[in-house]
Amino acid sequence: MPRSATLPKLTPQERKAVDTCARYLLNNAKYLKYHDYLKAGLPMATGVIQGACRHRITDRMDITGARWTMRGAEAVLPLGSLYISGDWDEYWLFHLQEEHKPNHLALYSSGIPLSKQLLKARCSTTPPPLPIPV
Repeated sequence: MPRSATLPKLTPQERKAVDTCARYLLNNAKYLKYHDYLKAGLPMATGVIQGACRHRITDRMDITGARWTMRGAEAVLPLGSLYISGDWDEYWLFHLQEEHKPNHLALYSSGIPLSKQLLKARCSTTPPPLPIPV
């Protein structure tokens, strides 16, 4: 690339974009193994990936009447990706384990279920006796 910029005798300003591009490619050469990627059958065009992302987002977000906040969309889209990738079952088991820690382990930390702890604390399940008429 630098040679193709030198031969037509480009000015330094005209060469700037060529030199920037050449520097980028040289600095990232270790990542540019397209021959290996093509042999592995991987797509080389970002259009394939962009199209899949656009399609996935449109399928979920562009439902008639739906209104999404950024927070809601960011919460829902990864779940759809987990399902499509086939990782849903593994993720769900992980999710249940993680939810169990703060929501259940504390309740049983002393080995006594919460309902027994409440009964011990004088929370009777029987109604108080009625007053005796005078």
